[in-house]
Formats: sequence, structure tokens, C-alpha cells
Amino acid sequence: MFGRCLTSTLWGIAADRIGRKPVVVFGILSVVIFNTLFGLSVTYWMAIATRFLLGALNGLLGPMKAYAIEVCRPEHEPLALSLVSTAWGIGLIIGPALGGYLALPAEKYPNIFSPDSLFGRFPYFLPCLCTSVFAAIVLISCIWMPETLHKHKVSDDGNQSVEALEAHLIDPKEEVGQSNSSNTKKSLFKNWPLMSSIIVYCVFSFHDMAYTEVFSLWAESDRKYGGLSLSSEDVGQTLAITGASLLVYQLFMYPSIIKVLGPIKSSQIAAVLCIPILFAYPYMTYLSGPGLSIVLNIASVIKNNLGISTD
Repeated sequence: MFGRCLTSTLWGIAADRIGRKPVVVFGILSVVIFNTLFGLSVTYWMAIATRFLLGALNGLLGPMKAYAIEVCRPEHEPLALSLVSTAWGIGLIIGPALGGYLALPAEKYPNIFSPDSLFGRFPYFLPCLCTSVFAAIVLISCIWMPETLHKHKVSDDGNQSVEALEAHLIDPKEEVGQSNSSNTKKSLFKNWPLMSSIIVYCVFSFHDMAYTEVFSLWAESDRKYGGLSLSSEDVGQTLAITGASLLVYQLFMYPSIIKVLGPIKSSQIAAVLCIPILFAYPYMTYLSGPGLSIVLNIASVIKNNLGISTD
């Protein structure tokens, strides 16, 4: 996340200059390479370096949202953006779930994976490899993805003719309007509605990422440390159920909610409802057995589906 924070703006600028498709293709290629290397890490610093490079060289989210808007009609733009956010959320859920099922394969599936095999020597390589293979398939499919950033090249003579025509037609009032437009662009950071929406989005993104990173660690931690003492398979099952619910919610419920409440009101309500749910998580340590599983799955489903509305 630190690497992505450092380079996200640069990738957005690159997407506006060279096109969305090259940035998307390069980002997916970085996933294929560095995710594979992460699974083959033999030291702590190698793992840190590969994760940093994966984040720094992967600028997918911003260009993909711009791409989603550009390929849709205006009335479908909210749905397009929500689909991107849903895909992101499902990935954050399915990824850890996949890791929970496929990590340590030589211990969990000794009849299939030998301790002396590659997957025995690198116990976390299998889930990383599966993710990289899926990313490689997506990378190949990008061959047929059209570019939405169209550049119109005009000759120098054409530029001079256009400039002369504009100079002849523009009146003083229009020049004043252009000057005001230029000042407006320069004062972009003073645009409070824009900056407030960016700040709110930043806060919600920070919250979602923190929840996603901490949830698996908390669920697997020993109860004496405030965790739930769940196995990686149990955590993976919870995340898989949550991922399936996100898809159902996005396809059948979210569009109707947006039509009735609108995007702003639905985000406000979802943010408020998240508060009591998050407060309930520490008290789950008093539960055990099927009761814990049921409550944890319900809370995870509700929390992550509310997160779709805030994105």
C-alpha cells in the first residue's frame, strides 16, 4: 500500500497521456511477476521488496475507474463505478480466502504435495501462483480491450490555421472567460466539494484496507491475545461466503438502493451502520462453536456489503 500511495498519481497522469490500456496492461504484468516472486520469497526483506514493487508498479484502480466511465453512457456511470469497486472488494475477499485454502499445501494435502516438492519448500507459493496464473489469463484478454483515450494529431499548418481562426473569432468577453477558466484550473485544490469528496474517499479506503488486512490476523490469533483461534480454512470459508454475498448484493440489491436513496445518502447510511457492527467484533471472543461461525459470517457479510455503498 505504501508503494501504491507513492505512485498512484503518477500512474493517473500516465493514463491520461499515453492511454488507459498501456497502464492497465503494465499493472497486470507487474501482478504476474511480483506476486510470483512474493510466493518464492526466502527472506523477510525479499517479501517486503516484492510487495513494495507490486504496489508501486500497479496503478490499476484509477485508470480502471476512468475506463469504466468512458465506455458507458452517463446514466450507467454509477453502476460502472460500483462494479469496479465491487470487483476490488471481491478480490480483497477471495484473495485471502484462496490463501486460507491453499497455503501450506504439503501439510494440508500430503497425498498431493510432497514436503520435498517446490510447494513443500515454499509453503505459500501455491496461492500466489494461482493468482498469477489468473492475472496472466486476464493479461492475455487485454489484447482485445479497446483504448478509450483518443488522441487527434493535427499538422503544424493545421494548428496555425486553427489558431488564426480562433484569434479572429474570439471576442474580449470570451478571453475573460478563458482567463477565468485558467484560474479555476490553478485553484483546483481550493475546490472544497472536490477536495472534501477526495478526503472522505481516502478515509473510507483507509478503513476498508485496514479492516481487510487485520481481519484474517485477528481471526487466526489466539484467544489470549483477543483473537478467535480460527484455522486458516475457517477464515477462508468466511471470506469466500462474504465474496459470494458481495456479488449477489451488487447485482440484485445495490442498483435499487441507489435509485431510491441516491449515492450520497446511501453512503451516509452505510457509514453510520458500519459503526455498531465494528464495535461488535471484539465481543465475538465470548462466542465459540457454531454460534461464533454464524455471527462472524453475518457480521462479515453485512460489513463488506456496506463497504460497497461507501466506495
